[in-house]
Amino acid sequence: MSAFILRRLWQMIPTMLGVVLLVFFLFNFVGGDPAYLLAGKISNKEQIENIRTQLGINQPYYIQLWIFIKQILTGDFGVSWATNEPVSHIIATRIGPSLTVLVPILIIETIVAVLIALAVAYVRGSLTDRAIMVVCTMAMSVSLLVYIIVGQYVLAYKFSWFPVQGWGDSFAENLFKYSALPILLGVAVGLAPNTRLYRTFILDEINQDYVRTARAKGLSEHKVMLKHVLRNALIPIITNLMIYLPSLLIGHFLIERFFSIPGIGREVILAVERSDFPVIKAITVYVAAATMISNLLADLLYKAVDP
Repeated sequence: MSAFILRRLWQMIPTMLGVVLLVFFLFNFVGGDPAYLLAGKISNKEQIENIRTQLGINQPYYIQLWIFIKQILTGDFGVSWATNEPVSHIIATRIGPSLTVLVPILIIETIVAVLIALAVAYVRGSLTDRAIMVVCTMAMSVSLLVYIIVGQYVLAYKFSWFPVQGWGDSFAENLFKYSALPILLGVAVGLAPNTRLYRTFILDEINQDYVRTARAKGLSEHKVMLKHVLRNALIPIITNLMIYLPSLLIGHFLIERFFSIPGIGREVILAVERSDFPVIKAITVYVAAATMISNLLADLLYKAVDP
């Protein structure tokens, strides 16, 4: 196992270098001249040259690339162009609020979706199964924006069950007060597509030969579903979760924006609006690294759950 992990970590190096080269190319050849963006419309040639010198973009490209690589290795991406705040501090302070909302969404959504998928697999082909699939299809057709607007108006404004917006300093207060409605809406949005997907995974396993053999041996349907079908169905479910995991950081930016949650997703939107390249580059690199780590974690989980 240790040799496998070391081999996979070694394979991440060329992948990460490819990501670094792609990000460097996009921001230096496609993104426009940062000096003009920072100088604004009213500027002179001397101001623009001074900004280029401060940013190091008047250096040859290989030197700029080496500076970018050193930033990645040290975790120091400089300061935000918009707020003059260190990028490392921005990410460190924004990751907590994002995880406070998104980790409970992922856990609750996965558990409930798997349980519903197992339940409808028991009664596959019945009226209940068809009705649940119709409801899931209808729920998938509704935009997240509609869920947010209706949830804020009905649950927060009309009934005053939740605060509309806000964020505090206490983790418990943030989790159980300010994050309650965003978590509820996030689960409501992701539950329908995941239920349909996990139901498909489970039904694919139900028709396998090993399931018929287990039934022929006299095992109960409950034991067949939980011990045999679910364990094999967990493999594609883990794949889906690990693909989804890195995108959690920026995937629910609408929730963070509408509920004023100071998370990574909201910060990405603000950075794009401000053309704040250091923040965007840092988050891009970190999301790429998180994707590779989640793929490694998925391979390790396969070994744990594969019968």
